[in-house]
Amino acid sequence: MCTSSSLRAVRGILLQRLSNGVAPSKKHAASLPLHRPDVVHRALRSSSSSLLTWGSPSPSFDFQSDNAAVRKMWTCSPLCMGRRSSKIATRKGAQNLKKMKLHSKIGKEVVSAVQRGGPNPVSNPVLAAVLEKAKELDVPKEIVERNIKKAIEKGQEAYIEKIYEVYGFGGVGILVEVLTDKVNRSVAAIRDVVKEYGGKMADSGSVMFRFRRVRVVNVKAGDVDKDQLLAIALDAGAEDVIESPDHEDDSEEKSESYHKIVSSPENYSPILSKLREEGVSFEPDNGSELLPINPGEVDDEAMDLNKELMSKLLELDDVDAVYSDQK
Repeated sequence: MCTSSSLRAVRGILLQRLSNGVAPSKKHAASLPLHRPDVVHRALRSSSSSLLTWGSPSPSFDFQSDNAAVRKMWTCSPLCMGRRSSKIATRKGAQNLKKMKLHSKIGKEVVSAVQRGGPNPVSNPVLAAVLEKAKELDVPKEIVERNIKKAIEKGQEAYIEKIYEVYGFGGVGILVEVLTDKVNRSVAAIRDVVKEYGGKMADSGSVMFRFRRVRVVNVKAGDVDKDQLLAIALDAGAEDVIESPDHEDDSEEKSESYHKIVSSPENYSPILSKLREEGVSFEPDNGSELLPINPGEVDDEAMDLNKELMSKLLELDDVDAVYSDQK
């Protein structure tokens, strides 16, 4: 007869190995306090009900005995990623979304420029300027060519630039920048997200006055000494260098934060050239950015809620950029 404590011991060992996705081998089976196959089978059957609560819809259990071949074993769903892996995945997703939004905005600007003055940049200075910006921002050539063709197709409506103003949590002001060929569709989608995530649509002008439009170069904080960057930027004609947020308690966040070089449109290209000359890696803006004049601090809960609201707004197809005056 097998004691209940022995059964619990078998069950505990098997559950531990099953939860790690490892089939019990002959070597490990020999180390169990019980060696009878019928006892191990009972332990596995009794364990299945517990494993079901871990998220596996229909686990099955097989093991290796002396007279049987090894069969495939299904276990519970793997545990979620660790904190580091989750952060890396989140950052990569944000970077991909940022690049996609940049390409989308340049494509819509190409369409607008072609509709105004034709597909020839020689006779269309607006298109020539957009093409120069696309080259500066490393937008793939095929995206530009595809949107030039799109612009000359019949039925393509003109794109309209709009900025919607939103109140977030803790008194934070949010601006949603849109370039769309369907204004009603855009505003409806923005209203739905703002309502769902606890924000409030603001009247025109009630948030915009908190921001100024500038050209910005983003430099990863871990790639350059901030004093060296300040000297390079100011020497090239920058108006200001905004240091990255301080992340003393989180080295991962610190490695992914950016210094912002603020510039007038006239000095933007010389600054990029100077950075290349000095071997400093950078990320250009998408034509311009809206920077808060006086950023404000909010508590952690409001900060997280605002980040979620802004993230959901940025996922909308017609939205090109989202800004806030949250520090």
